[in-house]
Amino acid sequence: MAEQALAEALDHLVRGISAHPDQVRVDSRDTGRGEVLEVRVHPEDLGRVIGRGGRTASSLRTVVSALSESGRVRVDVIDTDVVDSSVIEADAVETDAVVTDAAHAATVEGGA
Repeated sequence: MAEQALAEALDHLVRGISAHPDQVRVDSRDTGRGEVLEVRVHPEDLGRVIGRGGRTASSLRTVVSALSESGRVRVDVIDTDVVDSSVIEADAVETDAVVTDAAHAATVEGGA
């Protein structure tokens, strides 16, 4: 399976177990020792992707190795503490809308 196809397959698998699938990113780079697929997820999803005792990450590595033609693929789960700022802004706008709607509903109910 081609390098890009492996990255896409891994991306699909990780998005399926992630609570924030829009923040999953899989980067591929070729090294002298083989291909490296770096997985970055929302900080809250890190535990899900790694799994208890690393079982989920190990399973992901097994699947990717089975799909690989050369078998020389390393999967790294990268710990990122930074959340994408555009997603934070979108969440803030959505939260403001919910608060505004709740305040409006309380005003309407109280005035009736």
